[in-house]
Amino acid sequence: MEPLFQAMPFTGYVYPNETVFPWSVLIVVYPYLTGLVAGAFTVSSLYQVFGFKRLEPVAHFAMLSSLCLMIFVPTPLLLHLGHAERAFNAMLTPHLTSAMAIFGYVSAFYIILLMLENWFVFRPYIVKQAQKRRGLLGFAYRVATLGSYDVSEEAMQYDRKWIFALAVIGIPGAHGLHGYVGFVFGSLKSREWWSSDLMPVIFLFSAIISGVALLIVLYVVSCWLRRVRVDLDCLKGLGYAMWGFLMFALLLEGVEFGALVYRGREGIEFIMQFVEGPLIVPFFILQVALGAVTPILVLSYLFWRGTKGLPLAVGIVVSAILVMFSVLMMRYNVVIGGQEIAKTGKGLLDFQFEVFGRDGILAASSVLIAPLILLTIVVQFLPPWHDPAPEKA
Repeated sequence: MEPLFQAMPFTGYVYPNETVFPWSVLIVVYPYLTGLVAGAFTVSSLYQVFGFKRLEPVAHFAMLSSLCLMIFVPTPLLLHLGHAERAFNAMLTPHLTSAMAIFGYVSAFYIILLMLENWFVFRPYIVKQAQKRRGLLGFAYRVATLGSYDVSEEAMQYDRKWIFALAVIGIPGAHGLHGYVGFVFGSLKSREWWSSDLMPVIFLFSAIISGVALLIVLYVVSCWLRRVRVDLDCLKGLGYAMWGFLMFALLLEGVEFGALVYRGREGIEFIMQFVEGPLIVPFFILQVALGAVTPILVLSYLFWRGTKGLPLAVGIVVSAILVMFSVLMMRYNVVIGGQEIAKTGKGLLDFQFEVFGRDGILAASSVLIAPLILLTIVVQFLPPWHDPAPEKA
């Protein structure tokens, strides 16, 4: 097996205890998944709490997507841990001063919240299916009703109050969940590339744009598979949200990078060698130029020209794909890039990818695909679609 690292001889030197990458590609996937959860829930809340009617066609789909993604959020950590059963120790004997130990309680709370909100949203459909279907599937629907078959207007008003309350609670929950990931990195003073007060905010805004971008792609693909016309008003609303949050996130990253250079702490010369050398392609070209600046320019042109129809849909979808790639590269540049700089600031390392190992690319890709497979199955039993009338499509 090839080593996970090798010293880069032209950049100085590192101590033997620094030549290890404790966090691998799986830890890149972990904050990426949490970001998708926060972004998808944000779209749902814009409709459930703030009344953005144009997002109605994707509101329930966003909530269901958030739940399916959240179920797999702990998976990268468990695979990276090796002995997944040891994860329960953090829950049974918590160390309350550790941000990572608190994650178990935060994620469990958020999964329960998402399950409750989805249950209230889909309860009328569950009751209808429980009364109509027979066999094993009918039994499953009857169990899912939890004994509540009342779908009167009074009961629906009661359910809507619960949906609103859970959505309001979920807003700080979802954003706090991902802000906490940025806090974990930003609070590590031993890594100059991570130590920044802006790290939680950057992670949060990049999470929102990645979740919105994912919903754009999934919504258009689902409409194509179901032979349903895309609601362009809804798609344009998602495009505006992604466009606005993307510009703000790019500004924050620029401010954070400028502050890092301006502080000029000890070892900044090696950080600048890192920025001007190994980081040029993954950061400046892939993350910033291709994944952020290009979508901003494309979306700005589409909205300025008042583009409609298929060109608008294609432009927004392509921009969304680039945005998701940009956020994934951001996670990579933070997690792996921060470890490529020696803790002493005296040298650089070169990360070597694994393909089939426990922390390899295949395992990371499987974790990313698994929530989409689960979502594909779940929508067959709980259809979230609210398709527009043909004349409005």
